[in-house]
Amino acid sequence: MSATERGVFAQPAAADREIVISRIIGAPRELVFEAFTEVRHLSRWWGPDGFTTTTRAFEFRVGGEWVFVMHGPDGTDYPEWISWTDIVPPQRIALLHGESRGDPDAFVSVLTFEPEGAATRIEMRTAFPTREIRDEAVEKYHAIEGGRQTLGNLAAYVLGIVRKGAET
Repeated sequence: MSATERGVFAQPAAADREIVISRIIGAPRELVFEAFTEVRHLSRWWGPDGFTTTTRAFEFRVGGEWVFVMHGPDGTDYPEWISWTDIVPPQRIALLHGESRGDPDAFVSVLTFEPEGAATRIEMRTAFPTREIRDEAVEKYHAIEGGRQTLGNLAAYVLGIVRKGAET
């Protein structure tokens, strides 16, 4: 039996082009997934510490887009574009992320949401077109720390929702 027949598919090694960040969030998977997929939530936590987000367009469906601007703490605006390429509620989201549609340096991210008891493990696996683009994202834009902070902001936001629910 070949590897393909067993359900194992050979893929090119992407380790030198990837960033993988994960975090356990003390909330149910459905709530964490909702916070990642509804614009009324996303705009309140998205981005590294000190950043804010202004949404220009949002349609959460395969082929839909999220067009937004991230405002840095130093006043710099960063145009951003995401197209959703795969959605499996509440388990998985795949997306293409760049500065705009057609960005040759756009990268692919796959987010998985796995229950871990009453908590959720979220993993963000990002693959860049080349190692050089990944290295630039890490060195110039602090992508690893920014990703950790973004998931930290998601965790704080979701835990705030959980606390409010417990108070009512």
